[in-house]
Amino acid sequence: MGLNRQDKAAVIEEVAGIVANSSSIVIAEYRGLSVEAVTKLRAEARKNNVTLRVVKNTLVRRAVEGTEFAGLADQFVGPLVYGFSADPVAAAKVLVNFAKDNDKLVIKGGAMANTVMDVEAVKQLATMPSREELLAKLMATMNEPIAKFVRTINEVPARFVRTVAAVRDAKEQAAA
Repeated sequence: MGLNRQDKAAVIEEVAGIVANSSSIVIAEYRGLSVEAVTKLRAEARKNNVTLRVVKNTLVRRAVEGTEFAGLADQFVGPLVYGFSADPVAAAKVLVNFAKDNDKLVIKGGAMANTVMDVEAVKQLATMPSREELLAKLMATMNEPIAKFVRTINEVPARFVRTVAAVRDAKEQAAA
């Protein structure tokens, strides 16, 4: 049974809200995927804070009108799953990694901030480190000089203690 006008408006409003909170959208054709495979995909998406939706293309086209993702609307053809994420890399990573194991999921394209991406651009985006990985690397880089300084400061008393212990051992040996 089809959706009535109010239901369609509600779906458009919901998808527009998801789009407003997203940094990237990745679209993929899911024709032929089993229910088990789709369940695994949804679980992986939930783990990575990616919102997956299967919605009529015309409704998504209306939801992205006037947004930075409007250029992607001409690719909304066929049975598509839409991956939305606040982290620009997360949706691409989830869908591309899942497509490697499931040849029935075919990446069709994506978009980020007024930039429409083709399949290759989405795959390259998926190879980039996520926001959390980049923050961890940044923190490690910022922390390293401090850690090195602390090790250097600790080395002075440690060297003094080793020297005193060597003198003590030398005196004990001479006394014996």
